[in-house]
Amino acid sequence: MERLALARGIALKKDNHYQALVGKEGGLWLVLPQTFMNASGRAVQMLAGFFKIPPEEILVVHDELDFPPGAARIKQGGGIAGHNGLRDISQRLGSHDYWRLRIGVGRPAGDSGADYVLEKPPAEEREAIEGAIAQALEVLPGMLEDDMQGAMQKLHSADKPVQAKAKVEEKKPEPVKKAEAPKKAEAPKKKAEPPPPAKEEKKGGLKGLLKSLTGSKK
Repeated sequence: MERLALARGIALKKDNHYQALVGKEGGLWLVLPQTFMNASGRAVQMLAGFFKIPPEEILVVHDELDFPPGAARIKQGGGIAGHNGLRDISQRLGSHDYWRLRIGVGRPAGDSGADYVLEKPPAEEREAIEGAIAQALEVLPGMLEDDMQGAMQKLHSADKPVQAKAKVEEKKPEPVKKAEAPKKAEAPKKKAEPPPPAKEEKKGGLKGLLKSLTGSKK
């Protein structure tokens, strides 16, 4: 909103009645609540109620943890995804049908995001976020002319989000298989020869023969 006000020469002035910075150009109102995040709806409700502005003509700009830095999306209605500012706005307006311009900031691992959104982003992410804001400003004139679908298509096809670096998964070492002992080649079968002349059988001869043919399994 500050970038838009600067580009259009709209002065943002503190209004204690709304507890917000307020600026106006024609039928366009810019409102930056100065309350805590979970009380953002107060200024929206009071201004919209006084000037009879329906939810369908309100655009709320907010950070989005579910989008990576550099992504920007427009949608109407939907849930609040745990965003306390959206929760208060929806409750005070009695509606979810306002428009949202969601600027991606990324979600930290293992963090609810309360402290994360107050920190300064790294240089690469900040550059991506600034780029997303610039792209949103380019499609804003179309939004003000009620060409929401055209603005959505142009914005959603232009963003260049910063993707998180893929984590290299450590592969568990595979067990080393022991080399199997080579199988002994079977000896070629000999042709049956005529039995030798009968001799006196020695004890253990047949047993020794069977052992030599079958071998021992390994």
